[in-house]
Amino acid sequence: MARFVVASTVGVSLVDLPDRWSIPTRASVAVCHWIVDFVSAKTLEHTLTMKKKYICCLQQLNKMAYFSKESLLGQPLRPKITFAQVLSRHGARDPTASKTKAYNATIQKLKSNVRQFSGKYSFLERFQYTLGADQLTLFGEQEMINSGIAFYNRYEKLAKQNTPFIRASGQERVVESARNFSQGFHQAKISDKRVDSAYPYPILTIPEGDGFNNTLNHDLCTAFEDGQPYSSIGSKAQQIFLSTFLPNITARLNADLPGANLTATDTINFLDLCPFTTVASPVGAISPFCDLFTTDEWKRYDYYQTLGKYYGYGPGNPLGPTQGVGFVNELIARLTGKAVNDRTTVNQTLDSSNVTFPLGQALYVDVSHDNDMTSIFSALGLYNSTPPLSNTTLQSTSATKGYSAAWTVPFAGRAYFERLKCTGQKEEFVRILVNNRVIPLETCKGDRLGRCTLSKFVESLSFAASGGRWDLCFAK
Repeated sequence: MARFVVASTVGVSLVDLPDRWSIPTRASVAVCHWIVDFVSAKTLEHTLTMKKKYICCLQQLNKMAYFSKESLLGQPLRPKITFAQVLSRHGARDPTASKTKAYNATIQKLKSNVRQFSGKYSFLERFQYTLGADQLTLFGEQEMINSGIAFYNRYEKLAKQNTPFIRASGQERVVESARNFSQGFHQAKISDKRVDSAYPYPILTIPEGDGFNNTLNHDLCTAFEDGQPYSSIGSKAQQIFLSTFLPNITARLNADLPGANLTATDTINFLDLCPFTTVASPVGAISPFCDLFTTDEWKRYDYYQTLGKYYGYGPGNPLGPTQGVGFVNELIARLTGKAVNDRTTVNQTLDSSNVTFPLGQALYVDVSHDNDMTSIFSALGLYNSTPPLSNTTLQSTSATKGYSAAWTVPFAGRAYFERLKCTGQKEEFVRILVNNRVIPLETCKGDRLGRCTLSKFVESLSFAASGGRWDLCFAK
């Protein structure tokens, strides 16, 4: 078994890969950026390319790409899947507009202050900042095409006869990701020698903006968006943890680069540039920025990102799970075939129409953002067993009970929601996989295969059914 470090702009994690996927290298640990897409072992072996002392597990990103995390639970024997819903983050992108400006400023500052770059820093002599802002990269587009192919292949029996109902939150990179996903799904269907006259599939785009109800994008809850303490819990937890490891990195960089005068913010920018410049490559070529930091520093950077998600949008924020309640209530409606019952973020106009919110479909696709998916997972109670995360001490994924930003919401990260009909069972079951890892579903006392009966699953979602803590959103 080979062990790799998976670095994502949401974090870095240690990942075990089967020996047949190992590639000889002088480095015992490799930086594996969330560029993972695990369509097949053949694809993975092709993309596990040695770059200096790195091995690139190319399969998708969060600030690094998608990567498939094997499940520890068993698989049911030949279940009949009657329903499949995927909730996906968009593919790999350029930094946001504000971040790309900040990263460029750090690079220009460095080039102005440092006279000579040598050793592992020598690439900076000729490095030019060319990253754009907010848009999908070519790598990100391919991630989503691969995701559509994977969805078709996984649910082939349903996919042969059905066209997915697709929604996307309104930001351009999200809509484009949905198009790329549909392209991959269509490609797989044609390769399967199936007629696909429905392509190009309609994509329902739900606008993002103030006052517009959208279950795929948080923006309505005033106290969460702008109020104290909710809006700053995540960033405060991150700042405390940064103080435990970032000063040493900054000091080392400044010692290695005389005259640089880098600040803590500059150091974080350097860390961020590893994944972003990696996914800027059409083939996900590992960036030399990644070589500037140690394995231990990448672990801490990963945990720093995890704290931001957990306390910003997840269980660590009293209003985090509430932002995902609307989607959970839509999922209940789809699984049960009953009208949506929600008073939070559901768009009643759209969801009251069988055209814009059809029930009784076999396949559904929703494309969203990492923060929103974090809230949705929290509203579902998927990581309820995770104890409150320490903001002063690095915790392993064993200690966090499998919770990590990198494991849950990398670029093109996805959750599958399945309804299963099993032989000898009167009632259908529900199973959830996050990046191919079966979630135990402890809130409804899931069995050893990670399944709950549909009725028990719905019953366990009382937090969402009751509206979460939506009443606090507009309290004065």
